Amino acid sequence: MIRIPTTDNSTRTLTDSELAAKSDIELISDKKICDLLSGQKNLLVFPLDLKQHGDEIGDDQILSFSDGKISTGNIMGFVGVNQTQIDIRSRFAQTDGNDYFLHYMLQKVFAINLFDLKHDTSAERIFDFLFYLFPHFLRKAVAQGVFKKYRRFEHNDANIRGPIDVSRHIRQNIPFRGTVAYTTREHTYDNELTQLVRHTIEFIRSKEQGQAILNNDADTKTAVSQIVMATPTYNARERAKIVSQNLRPVRHPYFSAYTDLQRLCLQILRHEELKYGRQKDQIYGILFDGAWLWEEYLNTVLKNLDFKHPRNKESRGGIRMFEKPDDENFFDKNSRRLYPDFWKENFILDAKYKRLDNGVGREDLYQVVTYMHCMKADNGGFVYPVETESKTEKYGLAGYGGTMRLIGLQVQYQCGSYTDYVAAMKGAESNLSEYLKQT
Repeated sequence: MIRIPTTDNSTRTLTDSELAAKSDIELISDKKICDLLSGQKNLLVFPLDLKQHGDEIGDDQILSFSDGKISTGNIMGFVGVNQTQIDIRSRFAQTDGNDYFLHYMLQKVFAINLFDLKHDTSAERIFDFLFYLFPHFLRKAVAQGVFKKYRRFEHNDANIRGPIDVSRHIRQNIPFRGTVAYTTREHTYDNELTQLVRHTIEFIRSKEQGQAILNNDADTKTAVSQIVMATPTYNARERAKIVSQNLRPVRHPYFSAYTDLQRLCLQILRHEELKYGRQKDQIYGILFDGAWLWEEYLNTVLKNLDFKHPRNKESRGGIRMFEKPDDENFFDKNSRRLYPDFWKENFILDAKYKRLDNGVGREDLYQVVTYMHCMKADNGGFVYPVETESKTEKYGLAGYGGTMRLIGLQVQYQCGSYTDYVAAMKGAESNLSEYLKQT
């Protein structure tokens, strides 16, 4: 097994021993993530909806490979193929290898409890992390209601409530026993999808930290109870059958969150069956888009300051570019809206998981200035992660005026434990909040 460690947004030359994995690396390098996912069931990328983020994650690459060097972008996590495992840590990981920054963002975004962590690149440990993500997707799905669908039931009793199943009746009730075989079609909570979720719950319960994960908070416990009550026909021996019935993604306009939950459940229930490195050319792993994760992390901080976080994918929270709807439709028949990362009265903020020490890209700058103009906002800016001390800079705009700010939030600390790192981050977040309150 060849393990190749690297970080996001970096380029490194492979050693001679690592170059032995050249053929495996080429299977995943310089390919769009959406193309890799189309034929791989054991590769999971967050966000699960690749179009959820404005940067179109599906068009990104995990890495590129040329002249013995691998180059990475915003994608981080773990990916393996055949006898090769590539560990992409955040560029803000500690010098001892502990990636506290990635763990902290995941904890904040998915509302999970993590304790003192050590970075482990083994495939089993990486996939175990799926257990900690399960409550987030479960709560999100059950918040839309328990999934309900029509299902065909087979009965054999004297209380006929549907069409008689003649062949089954002859097979089961001859000589006549006073019962009739028939079928019904009922709108029920007890279906293959809720059964899949129930099997996942029971599977997690069997693990060492299972009870702690499922009892993490009141909302999770309530969601678990609702699923358990909705699946009275649960049978542990039917797990393989239930998994096979869920291989086709569920698509429902109302229960939209169940699509992501279904994918996560399948990954959890099937991960023990994976034979890493034995299925030729099979790609497996868990990857996170750093830009998406950074934006969602900032939302956990900025929402407490009344910043709105528009959702482009869901067409929620957008702002108009034109004063009159008719004028807007003249320029764009789709009634286009503007979707800043964060905004509130008189303030626009853009999340950037980039190094901005050498300035902001022209398109990013023009975009925020446009938002400021349409919102009549005097303040705009970019929030980005930095390795050293947090810093702020401001620049006056010509014309209609206004102030553009560069806000660097320190995210790298050399801490002896994850608990110490959390304390340091909370201090940095508090300073950021105070700065924004005073502008």
